[in-house]
Amino acid sequence: MAWATPVSKDVEAPVGGSTLMIVYVTLAIGSAFCVLARSVLLVTAGYKTATTLFNKMHLCIFRAPMSFFDATPSGRILNRASTDQSAVDLNIPFQVGSFAFSMIQLLGIIAVMSQVAWQQYYIPSARELARLVGVCKAPVIQHFAETISGSTTIRSFDQEPRFKELSVKLIDAHSRPKFYSAAAMEWLCFWLDVLSSITFAFSLVFLISMPTGAIDPSVAGLAVTYGLNLNTLQVSVIWNLCNLENKIISVERIFQYTSIQSESPLVIEENRPGSQWPSHGDVHIQDLQVRYAPNMPLVLRGLTCTFPRGMKTGIVGRTGSGKSTLIQTLFRIVEPAAGQILIDGIVIFSIGLHDLRSRLSIIPQDPTMFEGIVRSNLDPLEEHTDEQIWEALDKCQLGDEVRNKEGKLDSAVTENGENWSMGQRQLVCLGRVLLKKSKVLVLDEATASVDTATDNLIQQTLKQHFTDCTVLTIAHRITSVVDSDMVLLLDHGLIEEFDSPTKLLENKSSSFAKLVAE
Repeated sequence: MAWATPVSKDVEAPVGGSTLMIVYVTLAIGSAFCVLARSVLLVTAGYKTATTLFNKMHLCIFRAPMSFFDATPSGRILNRASTDQSAVDLNIPFQVGSFAFSMIQLLGIIAVMSQVAWQQYYIPSARELARLVGVCKAPVIQHFAETISGSTTIRSFDQEPRFKELSVKLIDAHSRPKFYSAAAMEWLCFWLDVLSSITFAFSLVFLISMPTGAIDPSVAGLAVTYGLNLNTLQVSVIWNLCNLENKIISVERIFQYTSIQSESPLVIEENRPGSQWPSHGDVHIQDLQVRYAPNMPLVLRGLTCTFPRGMKTGIVGRTGSGKSTLIQTLFRIVEPAAGQILIDGIVIFSIGLHDLRSRLSIIPQDPTMFEGIVRSNLDPLEEHTDEQIWEALDKCQLGDEVRNKEGKLDSAVTENGENWSMGQRQLVCLGRVLLKKSKVLVLDEATASVDTATDNLIQQTLKQHFTDCTVLTIAHRITSVVDSDMVLLLDHGLIEEFDSPTKLLENKSSSFAKLVAE
């Protein structure tokens, strides 16, 4: 405008109207392309960065050893995958763009800006407050998730006031650093306003005090006009910078989960078992010693035994005797400190986790069903035909139940199988095992949470269809292992007794007989 405006009415304008319109249109089109390029660059860079970070965190979490999940609350993991990932997806790219845009504007208005001493006060405090906000949010999410999952129990025992009070305390603990973070930002904005006002005042005094003719009045007016925006732009730059630094804490927290120690390799190409392994199901344990962490005592202290092929072995013992630890070691959820486990002559610690776990079967204590349909829950990898799935359903006494449903194999299954009873969920797990046809089957207290009728049904199915399988049963009900071929009694990580249940019961002084008598 200063270039195109004449000095006075008597002087002809140096630029014609058409030329001025062309310049304006060119600037508008150029500005539009620049804004488009900036937006595309921000979205592309933000998407690729967020995807890379999420994939790294996702891989590390799913490949993390079980000890990580034992020591890390689920709320903390959900906080990283929801709040922090949302900040990386939605906030940080645009904060970077806003900061860069404001910085360019500010540098275009003022060439030299005095160093701000507030950085040494505000930045460290705001950074730690942002970390505290993230840390204090995880207990809120954890408590909320636990309350939702246990709402029935909480109402049954009339504990709503206690959980509400705890929830309020956790929210207060989360709001406290958030309030201080907002207060610190207000403190920063106040002092930035003071600094900008002082700078602008000195600029005005400087311009007024200059001798007449020393500076072109139009240039001075232009400087004052732009100087009016100095306060807003300076605050915008610093606010975007500080907000970006606070948000970047989310990236730091995600990076923490991209460096989790991983489990052993899924596949070891140079040491893969044959496609039919295990063909017999012989399980041999040699001097097995297991601890959950390097600085913790041994849970299994030198176990040596053999589970012959085709035999059903019940593993019993009091709480803390090492029953579940033995099964976790068999699936390499926990790595041993010493000793070996051989299945059909192959040391399981020398092969990949996928090759091992895909050849074994387990029916857990807490049956798991996934949201979807019946077919995908029984055959998630789509390796079997519908005829084979129906055959497995009939064997586990669920065939008629599924046929009575409207969608049959395509019947809906809600999250966690909530539209199925606990016994039916356990039978679905049994159906998966029947489809898989593994030579080694583990029952980890599979009948502890079902009624006696379902327990008897599972035991009957095991007798009929797993006669050539090696079955290891961790028993909650002693009656579940009385019909086993062998019984292994553990006590404080050691084998106390290992014999047939008939012989152990005949000896009234045996620990197994005493356990049955209790």
